[in-house]
Amino acid sequence: MKTQVSFFEIKEQWQRDAIKQLLPASKFSVSITDGKLTAQSAAKHKDAEVISIFIHSTPDDKVLAKLPKLKLIATSSTGYDHIDLAACANRKVKVANVPFYGENTVAEHSFALILAITRKIVRSVNQTKSGKFALSGLRGFDLKGKTIGVIGTGHIGEHVIRIAHGFEMKILAFDVKQNKALENHYPLTYVSLEKLLAGSDIITLHAPYNQHTHHLINSKNLKKVKHGAILINTSRGGLVDTSALFSALKSGRLGGAGLDVLEEEGIISEESELLVRSADRDDLAAVVAAHKLLALDNVIVTPHNAFNSQEAVERIMHTTLENILAWSKGKPENLVS
Repeated sequence: MKTQVSFFEIKEQWQRDAIKQLLPASKFSVSITDGKLTAQSAAKHKDAEVISIFIHSTPDDKVLAKLPKLKLIATSSTGYDHIDLAACANRKVKVANVPFYGENTVAEHSFALILAITRKIVRSVNQTKSGKFALSGLRGFDLKGKTIGVIGTGHIGEHVIRIAHGFEMKILAFDVKQNKALENHYPLTYVSLEKLLAGSDIITLHAPYNQHTHHLINSKNLKKVKHGAILINTSRGGLVDTSALFSALKSGRLGGAGLDVLEEEGIISEESELLVRSADRDDLAAVVAAHKLLALDNVIVTPHNAFNSQEAVERIMHTTLENILAWSKGKPENLVS
């Protein structure tokens, strides 16, 4: 008997091609739709043993009741708060997610911002396009020998440290959970947040956003930052007090900032939402257009794009399919329930 699998919210042809390639027709009977999973649409998939969804589908008990044969939900997202886990548990339905997909991607974007600022790339390009080839005002500085402070040494922070080591930078790190394996592998030193801020030429944020990290960078500790340091944030906007950041940039306490996220981005809960939610993009555009940080010459802002490489979005799809394959072999992976 073939395993019945239904895919929802599949928007692009390459996703359909990946599904057909990785789920053999000899073992899987596949149904694909670009619509959301709802109580109404679920009725058309009553024989599904596996469903794959994205963040706009919200399987609750009412929906699950329409899927009596369901055994696995594979969500193509890291977050899973759109799924009623209690209802799934009651009906013995397993749930798998995509825990990681863009660690190196975000780290590389962080260094793109670092290099853009330290080598004055944007100003150089704009000046050259205007027909001016003079070097006045375009002198940057080397990364070799400079100190980078990495706040958050999880999966993304680890990649940042690896890249920084390649640039022959000195590395300071801060995390509430110190990774001794990293400390043994790279010439880095874990220090307090205050010592990191005071000793770093470049400060880069890779911490999660929660009640403990809200305004982790604020008016009080920005006063301790090494004069002229550069701040990079590709994590979450709420880690930084925007008003304090603006003041530090205006006063010269900070020499520059590279931001892929802004504090006003409460409209975004997960990066992968940005691939499909055009309304959020419109809201975000309005926020950015009116943002006072954009008026500063020493600030570069990108539109929450650090995660968005072809390889990263392909990893999302492939991990989802691998979760389905692993479950079908009796060895489920990435289960959250």
